[in-house]
Amino acid sequence: MDAALHTRLPAAPPRSPLMTAAVTPAAEVLAGLGSGRTGLTPAEAARRQAMYGPNAVATHAARLGPVLRQQLRSPLLGLLLAAAAASYFVGERADAVIIGVIVALSVGLGVANEYRAEKAAEALHSRVTHRAVAVRSGLSAPVNATDLVPGDVVELRLGDIVPADLRLVAADGLECDESVLTGESLPVPKDPAPVPPDSPIAELANCALMGTVVHSGAGRGVVVATGPTSELGRISVGLAGRPVQTQFQIGLRRFSMLLVYVAAALTTSIFAINVALHRPVLDALLFSLAIAVGITPQLLPAVVSTSLAAGSREMARRGVLVKRMVCIEDLGDVDTLFTDKTGTLTEGRISFMRAVPFPSACRSDVVLRQALACVDVEMDSSGRAVAGNALDVALWNSPAAAAIPRAGRILATLPFDHERRLASVLTADDAGAVTLVTKGAPESVLARCSAVPPGAAAALERELGAGNRVVAVATRPVPAACRLTPDDERDLDALGLLVFLDPPKPEAPAALRRLAGLGITVKVLTGDSPVVATKVCQDLGLAAGRSLTGTEIDALDDGQLATAVAGATVFARVSPQQKARIVGCHRRTGADSAFLGDGVNDALALHAADVGISVDSATDVAKDAADVILLRKDLGVLADGVAEGRRIFANTMKYVLMGTSSNFGNMVSAAGASAFLSFLPMLPSQILLNNLLYDTSQLAIPTDRVDPEQQQRPSHWDIRFIRRFMFCFGPLSSIFDFLTFAVMLGPFHAGPALFRTGWFVESLATQSLVIFAIRTRRVPFFRSRPSLPLTLAVLAVVATGALLPATPLAEPLGFRPLPGAFFGALAGMVLAYLVLIEVGKWLFYRFPAAPSHRRRHPGRRHLRRRVAYFSTASARPGAP
Repeated sequence: MDAALHTRLPAAPPRSPLMTAAVTPAAEVLAGLGSGRTGLTPAEAARRQAMYGPNAVATHAARLGPVLRQQLRSPLLGLLLAAAAASYFVGERADAVIIGVIVALSVGLGVANEYRAEKAAEALHSRVTHRAVAVRSGLSAPVNATDLVPGDVVELRLGDIVPADLRLVAADGLECDESVLTGESLPVPKDPAPVPPDSPIAELANCALMGTVVHSGAGRGVVVATGPTSELGRISVGLAGRPVQTQFQIGLRRFSMLLVYVAAALTTSIFAINVALHRPVLDALLFSLAIAVGITPQLLPAVVSTSLAAGSREMARRGVLVKRMVCIEDLGDVDTLFTDKTGTLTEGRISFMRAVPFPSACRSDVVLRQALACVDVEMDSSGRAVAGNALDVALWNSPAAAAIPRAGRILATLPFDHERRLASVLTADDAGAVTLVTKGAPESVLARCSAVPPGAAAALERELGAGNRVVAVATRPVPAACRLTPDDERDLDALGLLVFLDPPKPEAPAALRRLAGLGITVKVLTGDSPVVATKVCQDLGLAAGRSLTGTEIDALDDGQLATAVAGATVFARVSPQQKARIVGCHRRTGADSAFLGDGVNDALALHAADVGISVDSATDVAKDAADVILLRKDLGVLADGVAEGRRIFANTMKYVLMGTSSNFGNMVSAAGASAFLSFLPMLPSQILLNNLLYDTSQLAIPTDRVDPEQQQRPSHWDIRFIRRFMFCFGPLSSIFDFLTFAVMLGPFHAGPALFRTGWFVESLATQSLVIFAIRTRRVPFFRSRPSLPLTLAVLAVVATGALLPATPLAEPLGFRPLPGAFFGALAGMVLAYLVLIEVGKWLFYRFPAAPSHRRRHPGRRHLRRRVAYFSTASARPGAP
């Protein structure tokens, strides 16, 4: 808060700038902040922006230091560096230098790729902006929420996320949902009057807190705290460094633990064997540590980061922005999509068709005239509606409305909310007679009428059956002293219907067929009538299952609802809470659900889904609740995103399966060889070099093609599958390692240096080339071609390994030139190995193990998403 405020307000010891303002009259708060009802001037706002920094509680800036620290956190890496230092001091300086160089190269590759991925995430993050309406120099205009400063006057409307801690100066039926901070589910009424000192946060009725949601009404407030000084910012400090883990990250962690267990077992046993055979302890330690590193896919973070960064860029190019790159896998895992109807399955460009009076009630022009009094729109200088409720905008701008005289002066308004599903106004004519006009969902309006005119039900059914959107209008005379509350919406006289048309999208049928081809079931959640929603689904070719209404849903417990959801396609006349309950119940059955929505009433369901999806034109509350934002509200764009998510995950799994199986086989071979050889089968530095070269070739995996069948079903981490794959295919690699041992010790009578050289070349060739077989369930090259970058990278590494013993680097690395006959034997062994892998693939996939079941880890997604909403890619650390 501005320092001037502290000199003008009471000297009581407040807990925060917000509490100081809460106990002070609004006029004094405005004066203390050097503001007023006209707000700050642009120049003063810019000055304060430089002083306070962006209004963000967190940053998303790519920084090299944290990336480097993350790479150096590996305990195995630390042990290797310690062992290299010990080697240097006991005289094995060549080994120490080689190990140090290899470790440095490995860390460097990981840092370069992860930092590039962080930069990509920063660029994507900066594309998602959030706006607030600020009053500056007396003019209301949208500004970036991060540009708000203490003293700014901000206007609040239905559906807005409060962009900073505000001291309210005006409120018109304003209620805020503060559950994100207080845990209370009921919205809190707001009033600008000061509150008693020491009031708890939950009782600050004259303040709107950053991150809370405008549930109903409107208001205006002055910013008193931004960024980390806000109540949300204080909470975010406790969340710093502990982001919610996605299913992808959970799977990655469980996979890492599997490798830790295997590496620990191999390292311990190999060290014990070598010590028992009276080998030098330092050599045994270095060899054991090298084995542990060899079985670990050291560049897995780099491969994952590269895949996610490349995938994020490709998805952004196709119109899909992912807030957190690790959510890409969750998007590919979706098997059920819950979506709204308007703008997704339909054009979303609603046009007013006609007013239909109820028989013997009135004329159509009367219905239209009363309805025009009950609209909530913003107009340009020409009087044309440019913003507001879509139905109201269509009604106001229609040719029929232009010829209708207005109903009189507006005395009071009761804004629409999604629980009443009504909006009402009080109008006064020239004679002073006051009329209550109510407009909204037909069921809600007719339920508040004293009597339903004859023929009304038939007229409503006829319009709904044609797939039209329908709004009902009703009125009643009220006393001039009426203050207009929801209790006044009773004993109404039904006038008639307003009929709107929102035709289905021409491209929607193709998009629905494509989603079905991806194994995704589409279900529609809408506030519209079941007849209209079912008609739209039929027109689009969507399988017409059972339809459920909100009333029917309330009659079911969670177990019954979960069963009903599986057989239903349309959920109509549902409230925001019912949407969230539907998604949550379905999710608890083990299905992976996504929800696509763009309105205030969709926020709860977006939070309840595994993946919340919104659009760039959505309300702020919907964009905040979403994990993924579509730049176009098009199911075809979403299908692109799902396919890309599955492609990225499939390529990640190629590296995991190939790396674990081939590395495990090679390390088992090393453990077995060390038990009967009089020397180490490979030097520690050679093992690390082998692992580095092999991993380097796999950095091209993110560019690889993915077979269509791998994208036709949801994919996820399955540790049992990975473990089974490793234990099945690893021994196949060991067979050819032992065959190499026999060739080197038999026909070639190899000594230690030549033996190690032959095994180095053979193991590098087999474990690098096997990617061509493991990357697909099909026959490689003939029915599934790898990408050119991957092919070139693998062949280059194999050639490097074959040529290395003939270069000047051979002697420092402990290699010897190989005889020409060895390469003939190597070609035969590699060919036989790849054939054996193909046979193993056929058996492995023909007799699959029982599928494993995943446990969900939902985490504190709601609050962390809200903190992420108020973060910025450009905010500097420490800025308030």
